[in-house]
Amino acid sequence: MQTSFTLAQLADPDTAESEKILRTCVHCGFCTAPCPTYVLDGNELDSPRGRIYLIKDMLEHDRPATAEVVRHIDRCLSCLSCMTTCPSGVHYMHLVDHARGHIERTYRRPFGERLLRGMLAWLIPHPRRFRLALSAALLGKPFAPLLAAFGLKRLAAMLRLAPNAMPAGPLAPQTFAAAGTAKSGRVILLAGCVNDLLAPEINAATIRVLTRHGIEVIVPRGAGCCGSLVHHMGREREALAQARANIDAWDAIEGVDAIVINASGCGTTVKDYGFMLRTDPAYAARAARVAGLAKDISEYLATLPLKPVPQAESLVVAYHAACSLQHGQRVTRQPKELLGRLGFNVKDVPEGHLCCGSAGTYNILQPDIARRLRTRKVGTIERLRPDVIAAGNIGCITQIAAGTALPIVHTVELIDWATGGPCPQRVRECPPHLAVSPAAAVG
Repeated sequence: MQTSFTLAQLADPDTAESEKILRTCVHCGFCTAPCPTYVLDGNELDSPRGRIYLIKDMLEHDRPATAEVVRHIDRCLSCLSCMTTCPSGVHYMHLVDHARGHIERTYRRPFGERLLRGMLAWLIPHPRRFRLALSAALLGKPFAPLLAAFGLKRLAAMLRLAPNAMPAGPLAPQTFAAAGTAKSGRVILLAGCVNDLLAPEINAATIRVLTRHGIEVIVPRGAGCCGSLVHHMGREREALAQARANIDAWDAIEGVDAIVINASGCGTTVKDYGFMLRTDPAYAARAARVAGLAKDISEYLATLPLKPVPQAESLVVAYHAACSLQHGQRVTRQPKELLGRLGFNVKDVPEGHLCCGSAGTYNILQPDIARRLRTRKVGTIERLRPDVIAAGNIGCITQIAAGTALPIVHTVELIDWATGGPCPQRVRECPPHLAVSPAAAVG
């Protein structure tokens, strides 16, 4: 794609990077077929190619974002399916992130939208604040249908996604010793800002399966939100501050093999820290080192000799590949291979490249599109008639669970169960035969 940026514009490193990305695009349109919003409505401006044209025009002319540009960029889920499909290697993620930052700086949103976005950015990355908000949401949850009827769809979506019980508290900084006498590894765990409140069993299963296989697990003091949520809202200053805080916390710990992450949305962002902080002389090298250490839990477990326990029954597992894992990190085979090795009957979900509609805060900010995507995703999963759904991201788990009665758990919960841990609670709560055992062990 031909561009016409001035030398003065290209002096800005973000603009220079976006210009390189734009010049890589050859207008082929391969990106439209896997794009969820284009698949739903067929609008070219709601496809990656259409958004690229809008971003190019906005950045080249150095003009403030218009309402039209904002509408179509906001509808992008950042699922990155287009990047997996693109034959030219267009790095759409960095381009749309730059566009979102430009929108945040130059466009004044309506008051209600500013209020909602500000509230989400103030609450969710901070577990104690978010826990209070979730506790209050319990009282408002029964009124979600009424709020939706009055046109308050986003508030209704927030209440519907809130858990039905009091949220747990955040995991305290501590070290979990490896089981037995022979320690074979040492890792940092990103506990995250949402996992422990919405699904504390995910971190618990992660810690159990790692320590059971000789890995010491450290939850360091000072680490917090990865910055993903505010990063995708264009709030770059906040995102970089959260990234630097994590780097400071993790960099102080020596002798670790990996930074293990069990929320794939967070993993995609942490693996991008090197790029995000490339122009910061105080953090560039450290950020690149941290990004190199970041591993999804399935990536790390694939390097360990897991020890399955003998079981009697094989369960059918529909594996939902989170977008941030399959497209953002290109981790596709490890979760399925791990489950298969442990005896589960793993089935791929048809249209697995399409997003479920979670996408961070997307299911709150764009509830109608998110609902349509969830309905489509749940339909393809339920046609498989699985015993259980497995996914590697808390956002996907929460989103899909709101649309089906099938149990959905994190992949690591099944791995933990198959190697000697407890049966996941959501599986136990299903018909009795499902809670007997995870699978027939494979030698």
